[in-house]
Amino acid sequence: MHTDAVHQSQFVLLNESTTPVLSRLSYHADEPFAVTVAFRTERGRWIEWTFARELLVAGLDEPAGIGDVRVRPDLSDDEDFLTLEIESPDGYASFELEVEDVRTFLDASCELVPLGEESAHFDVDGLIEEISNV
Repeated sequence: MHTDAVHQSQFVLLNESTTPVLSRLSYHADEPFAVTVAFRTERGRWIEWTFARELLVAGLDEPAGIGDVRVRPDLSDDEDFLTLEIESPDGYASFELEVEDVRTFLDASCELVPLGEESAHFDVDGLIEEISNV
């Protein structure tokens, strides 16, 4: 069976809380440059953020990103966690993700579209048609 998407659910810690929050990382081959992270709210809704897959890859080893989404290794001595910071006019949130979960997700996404080959999988004509029909 062949699929063009990768989804991985995991529990993460929000703003250093001890209560985990359900999250989901998603990658679709038809949007080869982007990953989406979603967080389930107490009301059962999902809040989604889409950002560059390259940002998630870079953030495994060193602080990456400026602006709304930043990714970095945990600043403590615990190398098992990655910090994902999200900021908007509505607020700020910091999530701790397990590094091995992120690596597993990224490995699966790279099986669909290897790093550096995103352009070959990107449908420029489709994007132009989509934004032209607005």
